[in-house]
Amino acid sequence: MREIVFATNNQHKLDEIRNIVSGSISILSLSDLGFFDDIPETGVTLQENALIKAEHIYKLFGVNCFADDTGLEIDALNGRPGVYSARYAGEGCTFTDNVKKVLAELSGVENRKARFRTVISLILEGRTYFFEGSVEGIIEKEFKGHGGFGYDPVFTPLGYTKTFAEMDAAEKNTISHRGLAVARLTEFLQQV
Repeated sequence: MREIVFATNNQHKLDEIRNIVSGSISILSLSDLGFFDDIPETGVTLQENALIKAEHIYKLFGVNCFADDTGLEIDALNGRPGVYSARYAGEGCTFTDNVKKVLAELSGVENRKARFRTVISLILEGRTYFFEGSVEGIIEKEFKGHGGFGYDPVFTPLGYTKTFAEMDAAEKNTISHRGLAVARLTEFLQQV
């Protein structure tokens, strides 16, 4: 089985991706490498941030690795929070702080269209590849559900009546932005 390092310290993302690949690839974490530092995300796009993280780990350890960056893009907010989704309410903020800020900014706004986008940067034997997944949906007016993480309690994908936080992991992973990007990554890795 192919081993690859996922360049993240986010346990939620690590668990989610391990569930998605379900045994077809062995996903190692940064802690498996003894690396616990945060990698600065200084890019202005999701692709740049994903590449920064993957290159950082590849340069330090010389191992095949991938990193992702995910953003919630809300039409009425001109694509915000976008690349700043994880720290939208400021440095050191919580997921709840971010969601509350988005809900406050959308107060009284009718257009609640949004999308989640994930970009994965893979460095394999020194070559770089990118994979993307996105899902369209709407932002709810209040928190719904207790699963998932991040903006999941307020994001309902188009064609569904439940937020990501109300879905079980298997249902979410088959339609989510990260699930789609990881499926493309996994398919590529199985072919090379």
